[in-house]
Amino acid sequence: MEVAQHKMGFALTLFLSLLSVAYSVTDPNDLAIINEFKKGLENPELLDWPVNGNDPCGVPSWPHIICSGNKIQQIQVMGLGLKGSLPQNFNQLSKLTNLGLQRNEFSGKLPSFSGLSELRYAFLDFNKFDSIPLDFFNGLVSLEVLALDENPLNVTNGWSLPNELRNSAQLTNLTLVNCNLVGSLPEFLGNMSSLDVLLLSKNRLSGTIPGSFKDSELKMLWLNDQSGDGMSGSIDVVSTMKSLTSLWLHGNHFSGKIPKDIGNLTYLQDLNVNSNDLVGLIPESLANMSLGHLDLNNNHFMGPIPNFKATNVTFESNSFFQAKICAPEVMALLEFLDELNYPSKLVESWSGDNPCDRRWWGLSCDINQKVIVINLPKSNLSGTLSPSIAKLDSLTHIYLGSNNISGSIPSSWTSLKHLVLLDLSDNNLSLPLPKFTAQLKLILSGNSLLNSSPLRASPSQKKNTSLGASSYSPYSLTNKPSSSKSMLVIFVVPIVCFALLVSLAIPLYICIRRRSMDRQKGPTSLVVHPRDPSDSDRMVKIALADETKESLSILTGSGSASGKYPVMEGGNLVISVQVLKNVTNNFAPENELGRGGFGVVYKGELDDGTKIAVKRMEAGVINSKALDEFRSEISVLSKVRHRNLVSLLGYSAEGSERILVYEHMPQGALSKHLFQWKSLNLEPLSWKRRLNIALDVARGLEYLHTLAHQCYIHRDLKPSNILLTDDFRAKVSDFGLVKLAPDGEKNSVVTRLAGTFGYLAPEYAITGKITTKTDVFSFGVVLMELLTGWMALDEDRPNESQYLVSWFWNIKSSKEKLLAAIDPALDVKQESTFESIYTVAELAGHCTAREPGQRPDMSHAVNVLSPLVEKWKPLEEDTDDDCGIDYSLPLNQMVKGWQESEGEDLSCIDLEDTKGSIPARPTGFAESFTSIDGR
Repeated sequence: MEVAQHKMGFALTLFLSLLSVAYSVTDPNDLAIINEFKKGLENPELLDWPVNGNDPCGVPSWPHIICSGNKIQQIQVMGLGLKGSLPQNFNQLSKLTNLGLQRNEFSGKLPSFSGLSELRYAFLDFNKFDSIPLDFFNGLVSLEVLALDENPLNVTNGWSLPNELRNSAQLTNLTLVNCNLVGSLPEFLGNMSSLDVLLLSKNRLSGTIPGSFKDSELKMLWLNDQSGDGMSGSIDVVSTMKSLTSLWLHGNHFSGKIPKDIGNLTYLQDLNVNSNDLVGLIPESLANMSLGHLDLNNNHFMGPIPNFKATNVTFESNSFFQAKICAPEVMALLEFLDELNYPSKLVESWSGDNPCDRRWWGLSCDINQKVIVINLPKSNLSGTLSPSIAKLDSLTHIYLGSNNISGSIPSSWTSLKHLVLLDLSDNNLSLPLPKFTAQLKLILSGNSLLNSSPLRASPSQKKNTSLGASSYSPYSLTNKPSSSKSMLVIFVVPIVCFALLVSLAIPLYICIRRRSMDRQKGPTSLVVHPRDPSDSDRMVKIALADETKESLSILTGSGSASGKYPVMEGGNLVISVQVLKNVTNNFAPENELGRGGFGVVYKGELDDGTKIAVKRMEAGVINSKALDEFRSEISVLSKVRHRNLVSLLGYSAEGSERILVYEHMPQGALSKHLFQWKSLNLEPLSWKRRLNIALDVARGLEYLHTLAHQCYIHRDLKPSNILLTDDFRAKVSDFGLVKLAPDGEKNSVVTRLAGTFGYLAPEYAITGKITTKTDVFSFGVVLMELLTGWMALDEDRPNESQYLVSWFWNIKSSKEKLLAAIDPALDVKQESTFESIYTVAELAGHCTAREPGQRPDMSHAVNVLSPLVEKWKPLEEDTDDDCGIDYSLPLNQMVKGWQESEGEDLSCIDLEDTKGSIPARPTGFAESFTSIDGR
């Protein structure tokens, strides 16, 4: 009997096993590939997959696998420490959309991804894959993000991006750092309109930046540290890439000048050209850019050191002059070099502030330290002749023969009254020729463009001009001088008259057109706020609330907002430019609080002593795109007002002026108290103050997200946008990037990437979609900065800690490591202090979770931080200090007792202190209480 039961049990078990296979949810082909994946691992136990499991898409599903129906859609095993290889039929997971294998130890050959038409995200970075198949990129038509960084692919010969990648039309992020990419930069990358991020650092690329990158919409371009010969050529094309925020070109052989119009890159925050062969003067447009980081080290830049507006700028190992203002002669010679494209021999020699103190190659000076000879024949010069040479009024001889100089001789050279010889033979000069004095010997032989001219020289010029076999000059238009004069009168006079009329008509038309457009547009108001100079600022228009009108009446000189300074729709107060000039002492330099990407902030003081901050836009940054962007945000920001948000007081928009007025924040930005307190001789922030600041910021964001009439997303929260009052209470500022969340906080909105690297949530950087959880991530980064005193992103730190978030995640779970990471300026000796620090560290981790859904709302952050902030507590009770009143009696008897004692001893009652809570006794006071119990 027992044997029979045993056989029946075995049969039942076998039947159920077969039944589970037959009714397995997972597609058999996908299941086979996953089993191959598991079999290829040396440590599959790290996956926590069932030992005898055969249904990863069943219920419950396997860890790290997400399915859609019976097909595997995602595999997410980031940072598990897995070792092994991938199955070569991996591309048969036909519904795979998201693959996260980064930061493991996968090795061997990458399988082909050919045919994975639904794959959108492929994170394969920081592994040990050693080769990549030729057809890897075929058919990846939905690909949006590909990361292959830090893989030793094809170490010996390297590999190149195939043309098939151009078919991935949705590609936004391509990061291939240090993975042995070789050859030139593919042309098709510049034509991929969706591409935002292209990181190709530390490979073996060569050649130039292709012309196809002209007007590219890339936001990040990293081409730095190419081994071998590196990349070379001009960088002119980058000045057309107006969306760039980060440009790394260091460690190459780029040459030529920094383009003069690089100032067009208004979003650029990080520019690194260290260790290249760039030359020349620094363009004024670059010096005026409010960059966060600018590295010009180890090039051949010359001239005076500009007054850079960049927050963090370095320029060591260049040929800059020591003097801020250079002699006109010196600048003239540098302009001469500029037109000749900075030949390397002269760049190396022409250093120092005085060409006569240290002899510059090819120049001779007299006893008065004046340059008298330029002697540069056969010097391989190319380019054109600079008019600036006319400033060297002591010149007697110029020898520039046998070079490759083109263009014409500048007419300004005729003013060189001491010049006796000018040798420009054997070049490529062209007409016209200026008219020099008779005593000058002009040698022009060997200039074919001059020899082929049909124009003849005048007799006086022939005597001192050598043009070879034929002598020509532009001074006579024909061989008939008498007729030429009449022809000039006939043709030139009408042309001159017509030109004069046009020159008068065009400005008149422009003036009328501008006035017409101004009338159509109406006044424009822009809003900015003074911020830490380490960050470029944005501007936005915001409405004036009723409570600010009274203080602003002082600004306008009126007791109301009507009349000369009317209140516009939405409550915006227009303030006269003259009034703002008065309160800032005509924008005096001594009143300057700081500078940003859009202008200068000045402090001002009203007649009643109230201090204000006045932001004045620089005319050069006002453009239609900026005005349109700010105008579109008016309806949102005009309704935002909270004690933890900085308030706008008014604006002025007269003519070309764009000025904004804010409440003054005396302690400035949080960033300077966290990162610059030593250099600024400030006291470090105590833990109590940091907790208060964190709670204030959380409350400000909570209001934006859930308590305002609509849901707003800030998009650029960081310490430089957190301003402090005199008592170190925090207010969030800079609403230039605020977006309105559609239909509540849960939904996302797709927008152009904006903000600051280091604080951007990963889903925003990858997809461009934002929710309120985007701000929560940034808030978590700020908490980390408050804890550690470290900036979110710092290249000067070791590689593993350059990005604060990833480093903090690795140490936050260990109390020992966390304690070691706390800002040394904090006193964490008390156990209660460390407990609150650990709580904040835990909150920072939750706020920076990779998935938005795993991050808390800001209301949760407020609830976590509120109990940590020091609360009011009552003093110890003094039973004797009760003024003889028995509080246990009925109310009417207690009041009668108080009334009786009033005549005896009133010393314990301070009516001023109790004003508003215990009223002074009026007539009939006791009687009113007598009626309570009916007596």
